[in-house]
Amino acid sequence: MIRQVIILAAGMGTRLGKPWPKPLTPLKDGRTIMQQQMENITKTFGSDSRIGVVVGFKLEMIMEAHPRATFIYNELYDQTNTSKSLWRALVASQDGGVLWMNGDVVFDPKVLERVKPFIEKDQSFICVNTSKTAEEEVKYTVDAAGHILDLSKKVQNALGEAVGINFVSAKDKEALIKRLNEVDDGDYFERGIEVAIEKDKVTFLPVDISDLFAVEVDFPDDLIKANEGF
Repeated sequence: MIRQVIILAAGMGTRLGKPWPKPLTPLKDGRTIMQQQMENITKTFGSDSRIGVVVGFKLEMIMEAHPRATFIYNELYDQTNTSKSLWRALVASQDGGVLWMNGDVVFDPKVLERVKPFIEKDQSFICVNTSKTAEEEVKYTVDAAGHILDLSKKVQNALGEAVGINFVSAKDKEALIKRLNEVDDGDYFERGIEVAIEKDKVTFLPVDISDLFAVEVDFPDDLIKANEGF
């Protein structure tokens, strides 16, 4: 079962307007966003799962809140985007596939139960919600075989949104590392996935979790929705 999980938490989270790293934002049940993520991970995969956190902005606050995690420092957190944070994490990872999530996703732990079979088969995937396609969210299309084809905020005729929980298989990891390193510093990690799909023929499956609760907290309204989901 999964031994490597990465949480991307280096960004400044300016859109939410809080003076602390966004993953440390409190939820109405008293936990922070990152705390509920870590509890979901250990509940599903066991307490011996290796959780790595990519830190940057006010990293000391995250490290003090979660001292048992492994930390990867993106020293250029204010100059780069998630492509370079994920690249650092994958380079530092051990052999095998890696599950990763954005540090601002509040979600039902059943999401991780649903993706277990794909992890066991070592199949790369993107968790998606097919019930909405908001302008600011990462959207996707698929090819004739049902694999992810386009993955960005600019996708036209999208089938749904990516929710920020993903897995790269052991067989696809090196290709993704290469492409994440090549893309522009300002690119999201989704651009690295797109290039790996195009140039290396890797296959990412969309895993539909539309019936389960998952909210990526970018704006204050998102935080309200996240709290309503409990």
